[in-house]
Amino acid sequence: MSTPLPTAQPEDVGLSAAALERLTHVLRQRAADGHVPGGVAIVARHGKVAYHQAFGVQDPASGQPMPQDAIFRIYSMTKAIVSVAVMMLWEEGRLLLDDPVARYIPAFASPKVAVIEGGTMSTVPAARAITMQDLLRHTAGLTYEFRGNGPVHKAYAEARIARLRQTNEEQANGLAALPLLHQPGAAWEYSRSTDVLGRLVEVISGQSLGTFLAERILRPLGMDDAGFWVPEAAQGRIAEAFAKDPESGTTVSLLDVRRTAIFESGGGGMVATAMDYARFLALLFNNGRLDGTRLLGRKTIELMTADHLGAVSGAADLLPPGHGFGLGFAVRKVAGMAPFPGSVGSYFWGGAAGTTFWVDPAERLFAVLMIQAPAQREYYRVLFRDLVYAALAD
Repeated sequence: MSTPLPTAQPEDVGLSAAALERLTHVLRQRAADGHVPGGVAIVARHGKVAYHQAFGVQDPASGQPMPQDAIFRIYSMTKAIVSVAVMMLWEEGRLLLDDPVARYIPAFASPKVAVIEGGTMSTVPAARAITMQDLLRHTAGLTYEFRGNGPVHKAYAEARIARLRQTNEEQANGLAALPLLHQPGAAWEYSRSTDVLGRLVEVISGQSLGTFLAERILRPLGMDDAGFWVPEAAQGRIAEAFAKDPESGTTVSLLDVRRTAIFESGGGGMVATAMDYARFLALLFNNGRLDGTRLLGRKTIELMTADHLGAVSGAADLLPPGHGFGLGFAVRKVAGMAPFPGSVGSYFWGGAAGTTFWVDPAERLFAVLMIQAPAQREYYRVLFRDLVYAALAD
């Protein structure tokens, strides 16, 4: 079980206990009404956990109540952890942000960019190299096969780039052989860039991604249940989804995390408990330090959580109005525009199965919600954020 964070009564850290009770009621009612199986939520302010609640059931098939130490598939919340790993290597002087990726993965030496005319695809040479910064901020020109149905997306699918029975090296080389959707640096395109970063961690460190993360991040932070698979002794705590989503009617299929992973996806392969991830957020909140362990420096956290897009545009369905993207996180640039509360300088991301987190330095706040309901993830991300901010008392 993960090492707990310090706790406080809500009123002692400027949160309304009554408003947090309202949050609990809403989440429990949503589970009781069959909209979502269950979940675990943590809210911390001034570095202390003032709210840690489980609701609903861990497994709809068994009806077992959700425990606070349930283990969730966090999918793209893996990206933030791997981005921290890359920046740890950067702090050691082992890479520069403007380094060409090809310096570490030679297969990326001559990237080609797709040119699509009338449904036919040809390619042209990339105008410049893909850099480490491009991968961290998703401007490399890579994509995800499920982000469209054009020729490039189809090429990803035909190459079976998402298959689980491959190594990180094999996938990175496979991605390098596929055409880019955009010129490097030209557009923000949510992508398998962080999978490539996972391979880069391996090349630079000489360790597997899972080993590097375990030795350098997870164990030092006391994230005891986090990793790329769940050992047999802990499999009874895995949170499961409905077999069929009650809202959309779609069949739900989640990553099998009960066997050792061959492909350790830096972009979406990890599991964690809510407290595991809260400890990771506490590290970010504390400018790279937690319980005497230093993983990153303050200026590194500032660099990671600043906007790195500027005028570069991104997909509106993933980057809300008023937001940019840093080195691993979406970053809020203005107080308004987005249809949910927050502060300038707050940063966040989520996972495909419904998990979500954010850190708000201005309010000295961080929060994480773990659920396994892929079709409903956007609703619960906003609902949770709305009700947490409504609990701020001072």
